[in-house]
Amino acid sequence: MLKNHRLAKSISDAGWGEFISMLTYKAESAGRTVEKVSPHGTTQECSRCSFIVKKDLSVRTHICKNCGLVIDRDHNAAVNILKRAS
Repeated sequence: MLKNHRLAKSISDAGWGEFISMLTYKAESAGRTVEKVSPHGTTQECSRCSFIVKKDLSVRTHICKNCGLVIDRDHNAAVNILKRAS
């Protein structure tokens, strides 16, 4: 069904919506909350000094030219998402 370009976006959105619903239910039953955070720019923003380091998707290591932080790109993004949720 995702090959149908007219329906693909709504089908994908429905899948993510259902996932968020299940995640929220499980979090609430465990006494936790779910907070949606925009991931836009989290891999390019330095998690230590907030300097923007432009890089291609093929570059897997975040190396900040401003503060010298060297960290895995995905780890850097995860720290930034955690900060945005706080």
